[in-house]
Amino acid sequence: MQLNWKLALALLAVLRLQLAQGSQLNWDAASGTEMGLQMAAHLAPSTPKGVQETAAMAVISRVIGERSSQLFNVQVNKNMELRSFQISMLDDGRILLMGWDGVSVCKALHHYLKYVLGKDVDWFKMRIELPTNLQLPNVTIESKSASPIIYHQNVCTWSYSFAWWGIEQWRRHLDWMALMGISLTIAPVQEAIWVEVYTDMGLRMEEIDEHLAGPAFQAWQRMGNIRGWAGPLTPGWRRYQLLLQQEIITAQRNLGMSVALPAFAGHVPRALKRLHPESTFMEVQRWNQFPDRYCCGLFVEPTDNLFKEIASRFLQNIITKYGSNHIFFCDPFNELEPPVAKPEYMRSTAAAIYESMRGIDPQAIWLLQGWMFVKNPFWTTDMAEAFLTAAPRGRILVLDLQSEQFPQYELTRSYFGQPFIWCMLHNFGGTLGMFGSAKLINSGIEEARRLPNSSLVGTGITPEGIGQNYVMYTFTLERGWSNTSLDLDGWFTNFSHTRYGVEDERLEQAWLLLKNSVYSFRGLQKMRGQYVVTRRPSFNQEPFTWYNASAVLDAWHLLLTSRAIIPLEDDRYEIYEHDLVDITRQFLQISADQLYVNLRSAYRKRQVARFEFLSVKLLKLFDDMELILASSRNFLLGNWLQQAKQAAPNTGEQRNFEFNARNQITAWGPDGQILDYACKQWSGLVSDYYRPRWRLFLEDVTVALHAGRPYNGTAFKLKVSQEIELPFSNKVDVYLVTPVGNTWLISQDIFETWKSYSKDTLFLHNNRLLVPRKSGPK
Repeated sequence: MQLNWKLALALLAVLRLQLAQGSQLNWDAASGTEMGLQMAAHLAPSTPKGVQETAAMAVISRVIGERSSQLFNVQVNKNMELRSFQISMLDDGRILLMGWDGVSVCKALHHYLKYVLGKDVDWFKMRIELPTNLQLPNVTIESKSASPIIYHQNVCTWSYSFAWWGIEQWRRHLDWMALMGISLTIAPVQEAIWVEVYTDMGLRMEEIDEHLAGPAFQAWQRMGNIRGWAGPLTPGWRRYQLLLQQEIITAQRNLGMSVALPAFAGHVPRALKRLHPESTFMEVQRWNQFPDRYCCGLFVEPTDNLFKEIASRFLQNIITKYGSNHIFFCDPFNELEPPVAKPEYMRSTAAAIYESMRGIDPQAIWLLQGWMFVKNPFWTTDMAEAFLTAAPRGRILVLDLQSEQFPQYELTRSYFGQPFIWCMLHNFGGTLGMFGSAKLINSGIEEARRLPNSSLVGTGITPEGIGQNYVMYTFTLERGWSNTSLDLDGWFTNFSHTRYGVEDERLEQAWLLLKNSVYSFRGLQKMRGQYVVTRRPSFNQEPFTWYNASAVLDAWHLLLTSRAIIPLEDDRYEIYEHDLVDITRQFLQISADQLYVNLRSAYRKRQVARFEFLSVKLLKLFDDMELILASSRNFLLGNWLQQAKQAAPNTGEQRNFEFNARNQITAWGPDGQILDYACKQWSGLVSDYYRPRWRLFLEDVTVALHAGRPYNGTAFKLKVSQEIELPFSNKVDVYLVTPVGNTWLISQDIFETWKSYSKDTLFLHNNRLLVPRKSGPK
């Protein structure tokens, strides 16, 4: 009965909210484009023009060097159209980059570098060297973004990719964001603030420590999925994170970026019930089979007065520490089912959460991940509509998180009028593997814009992890900026020119082959980077490809034969080597998938000699993969582990930080709860984790075949878990942090070894693996 009274009172609050909004934000009659333009202007920081110009000039100096930066002049002009830039030549021969804000100025620089000078950046290579005596071409270019808001980041990226970053790495990434025209992002660091809030409310430090997760798992603790796993967080780390985020936010706002800050989603430590026994708490459901010690925290009923009190304390503290752009994010039900399956409950819950933001900032907008709606039968049309329409139109901004594969804006009739951002998610867990849907992205953005009564206000990228498939992210961001579809062949051809600093038919053909193969995915399978090489061995896997493996082989060969034409003076060779490692790794990855299909066939047919022959081949493949990965700094386990240890505030914490780093990319939990979800094809992991698992599996199966008995998969699971998987998290082996070997020579040798592997008489070659009969997500 108490809950029903609270529901009734909350519904009355919703009505008051809609009838008496004291806000100047009224987008009831606005189109998606109009709403997007007004929202972008509303969220833009009030950073002075001179500060933005100085920040943009600093980006230019870091990207092309102090000397070359003197060839450019910058100007921020708020009289221009929002998200637009102009490029022209001044009388003194310098190039003028003029933009609506600092980000637009940086976007102009990127356009000039890529489409006039034929130079481009990459996550791994942000510095571009221009010739000393360069004569800058005299061009006049005007461009305006078709997306009022361009978004980047995912709450999980902060754990899968950014967990150990310091300001130097962040500075490079912020420069990249500015060059890409990113105008909205998130800043989720909040642990130091929660300690202040909870201690002020009377919780003991040990009660807070058992709630806060370790540094590699904070993203999921923040969303209520887990609690306490791989912690505790020491005061030094909490303080460091807060200061680092303040520096990041300042740099972003100086460029004109808007930053969404965390709001209270309802998830609290269990101990809070001790202090407030009269309040309504609900135990959060178990997530991914985590044991009770690390799961199932409490969710404060949003209509309870305690929710309002905590939300107010937290958000006031957040704004004091970080300032505000009037946009806040929280996800109360990320992969968690709401406790009550009634539309009126969902409506009152959303209204209470929104009101907790508006009570502190009357201009507040709630940024919400739409992931909770994806393939979740709980969220019927009635439920979703009740939740999304609980706040006035325009006050909830939805990230349609995986628009390229599972768009929700169609199912929700454009989120029932609330604005949304079309996003490419693409990557889960920061896994490696060439993959993408270029054609779907190219057409999907246009379809969202043309949707009747569309409330689309922007486009963006939301990968769980970066550092892979760079081509798909820069393509999506350029497509989001453009008001028309891009010519895919022309775009990929030009990508090969600007990536390597040279125009060559072999490089062009290599990227067109990749465009038409690995980057042509159109299926509904959940792509999680779970390939044979990185999955726990079993006979239950169903590997597949949607392309012909010969396309990757041919592209690989074309890259190998292009070595002599890559210019060394512009450091383009480093990018070339990265791509050579990646395509070698890719071909070995799909070759392992095909070897596995043959191994499984040999086992089922009890062909002992053939099984042993193929086992040797697979272990040789792992050895070759380790060799090629070790030749590039971007594929080294040692760097990930070293960054974790260096991020630790003191030597005493290094051991736990290394445990966090190792566990996340392997067991992901105390007992392998999300085993291999964040797997990485890295040197060190291949030699000491993936290969040993497969060697153990192949040995056990071989023994079973010789004994004439069935292989015991259940026994193997326990054995591999206890002998290899779980112990890996606690090891302290030191791995390479600098590459070893000549990438081209190693790749060439591997190419000669594997290009004709199908000629082996005991190997049944299938150039294109069959797609499993179960189409769609498993």
